[in-house]
Amino acid sequence: MKTMFAALALSAALSLPAAAQELIRHPIPNSDFPILQAVEVPAGMTTVYLSGTVPAVINQDAEPGSLEAYGNTEEQTVSVMTRIQNQLGAMDMSVGDIIKMQAFLVAPEGEAVDFEGFMAGYRQFFGTDEQPNLPVRSAMVVEALVNPAWLVELEVTAVRP
Repeated sequence: MKTMFAALALSAALSLPAAAQELIRHPIPNSDFPILQAVEVPAGMTTVYLSGTVPAVINQDAEPGSLEAYGNTEEQTVSVMTRIQNQLGAMDMSVGDIIKMQAFLVAPEGEAVDFEGFMAGYRQFFGTDEQPNLPVRSAMVVEALVNPAWLVELEVTAVRP
């Protein structure tokens, strides 16, 4: 009898229109850190994978390819997130549709990785009053990115609402 009810419940869930099935975002218990513990994506939603995105030149007067041309970790994070925001916008999506992020961070030569700078840039896009949705996220320290002046590369996965 239990099996029959389970089959009926599953059948009913699968027949729901896609709009009735929503993402389920699981926060980290007892934490205000702006990432999620998990995200559930129901069947029928479109997943969009964005390639790794790197910073744009923010200082045209700086020597090309220099750290000064791309900025510090916070500035690079904002630059990368702005580029991602624009990519998603061109697909009629927004930063709030991001469910997963992988962050690749590099330390400037002779220094430690500026995780606080990364978080300062990140918090401008996630967990705000205007955009409260959070992604799951991994942050990795890597030795270098393709351009020695890049300190941040972000790769994201989004779900079309």
